[in-house]
Amino acid sequence: MSHASPMIADNIEQYLQEHENKDLLRFITCGSVDDGKSTLIGRLLHDSKMIYEDQLAAITQASKTSGTTGDKVDLALLVDGLQSEREQGITIDVAYRYFSTDRRKFIIADTPGHEQYTRNMATGASTASLAVILIDARHGVQTQTRRHSFIADLLGIQHLVIAVNKMDLVDYSQARFDEIVAEYQPLADKLNARDIRFVPISALEGDNVVNASERMPWYRSDDGQPGTPLLELLETVEISHDSNLADLRLPVQYVNRPNLDFRGYAGTLAAGILRPGQTVRALPSGKTSKVERIVTFDGDLNVAYPGQAITVTLEDEIDISRGDWLVGDQEQVPLVSAFESDIVWMHETPLEPGKLYDIKLATRDLAGKVTAIDYQVDVNTLEQRHAEYLDLNAIGRCRVELTAPIPVDDYRTSPGTGSFIVIDRLTNVTVGAGMIHKPLDSELPYEYRTHDSKADVVWNRASVTPAMRAQIKGHAGKCVWFTGFSGSGKSTLANALEVELNRRGYHTMLLDGDNIRHGLCKDLGMSEADRAENIRRIGEVARLFAEAGIIVITAFISPFRKDRDNVRALFDEDGFIEVHVDTPLDVCEQRDPKGLYQKAREGKIKDFTGINSPYEVPRAAELSVNTETMAQGEIISQLLKVL
Repeated sequence: MSHASPMIADNIEQYLQEHENKDLLRFITCGSVDDGKSTLIGRLLHDSKMIYEDQLAAITQASKTSGTTGDKVDLALLVDGLQSEREQGITIDVAYRYFSTDRRKFIIADTPGHEQYTRNMATGASTASLAVILIDARHGVQTQTRRHSFIADLLGIQHLVIAVNKMDLVDYSQARFDEIVAEYQPLADKLNARDIRFVPISALEGDNVVNASERMPWYRSDDGQPGTPLLELLETVEISHDSNLADLRLPVQYVNRPNLDFRGYAGTLAAGILRPGQTVRALPSGKTSKVERIVTFDGDLNVAYPGQAITVTLEDEIDISRGDWLVGDQEQVPLVSAFESDIVWMHETPLEPGKLYDIKLATRDLAGKVTAIDYQVDVNTLEQRHAEYLDLNAIGRCRVELTAPIPVDDYRTSPGTGSFIVIDRLTNVTVGAGMIHKPLDSELPYEYRTHDSKADVVWNRASVTPAMRAQIKGHAGKCVWFTGFSGSGKSTLANALEVELNRRGYHTMLLDGDNIRHGLCKDLGMSEADRAENIRRIGEVARLFAEAGIIVITAFISPFRKDRDNVRALFDEDGFIEVHVDTPLDVCEQRDPKGLYQKAREGKIKDFTGINSPYEVPRAAELSVNTETMAQGEIISQLLKVL
């Protein structure tokens, strides 16, 4: 390494002890593409003497083939390590680098500027305490500047440093710097971050990065003192108060049971301070106990702070599993199955409300869905606009419903227990990241609906919706209702339609009039009242099939218009397709495939449709066909067009 502390040679143990006790700051660099993020990190590492000699030699050589800085060493190559990054001169993946000074240790996440890699930026920002947002002095505030500022703020980052870079290309102009500050200020006013600072820098030349720039003497603080360079800001920013030390949160990741004498609950303390003897409560069970020991690899602790990986043993044997939380015994944590959240969508396939996803919140995995998108945020203006779905990199306020009640926190109060990721159930790919805004009162699993049932009942809601079933099957459920005289060809057409739909991969169910009267409706006769009840029952069954995502096909004479209209009312507007098989009565009677017309003429069958009982022709059937004049193939083609 080109630099080493003198203490390493004089007293290595003291050096290591001091180094271990240094404060750690995680920060990200972000902004629009080609604003100089990677170059800035390279400059920080170079000027703080944290580059190995062989690294410096390697990037010096690489600068001749892949560099973008002419004869100078391209310091961006320190973090742009992918071949495609060097070829294009851009950052694609998140690159993490470590360095330290006498005051503090740092972990930097260099995040990409391209819009298509915004999800990578959100990943890097999720663990950061500070964000350095770069702005090219030539171009000013860009769309990505606004997007990254909003995402950083959304992720609860309290400290933003707006670094106006490439000041060397605008002759270190104070006027240009002031213009950019004024341009960014309206955006800053809409952010929740409590600490926003502006620094003019030149990452390429090193101005105001590690050392104060002599070429920008006009850069001053509010009290008239010389402005603070970027590194000094990073060294002195106060982050100790950012952690939530008041609310105890320990999500259990693993139950450690190496032998019969030890049962520990392992996890990373997300918030609060934990000590042996402290009373804690397990959620969702609500059982309480006292902390017996706080165990780590290096020995037991007398106190644990946020971010520490620990194993806790309790004085009592209570049932605690992975995904449960340990909280303070007096803390009121809501147990809900629905909450309002901000979601950053990270996949090319849009977010679909109603679709079932896997949700991972803290250490808990369960299924859930977005029931509604309240609005999408326009990153240019931070205005809210209506959205039916979220595209890649979109950010929206959504309502999420889970399949079971769990404890949740407001993200800004406790990020570790107030954030979640959305996972596609088929590909197991992470498609979104969410920050909980507030819990919602969970709806009862049932509702009171008006009905004419003789029993005192309620309507129970299903967690799996028709839209979710249709998503699995690839099509929505419908009802194709064939009506017409006996012998008109209803059953033949219904059977042919089902064969063709199955050949094309659709899920179907055929309900034939005669078959139904062998089972579901075997207690019904042929009176007008019994016929109405027969059709009512069939309509209810057909609706259940359609809600399951199945195309149900029925073939019933169903002579009365009122009965058919009652069935239609059970379905959505496009969910019921009435097909009138308008074959003339004399043709049907001539066919008489079951000998029913002859029996009716002989008086052996009463109330037979067309002979001694009327048939009411549909007024607005979706399709009318005639099996006497039309071929079966032609009719099926027309039916498929209607479907």
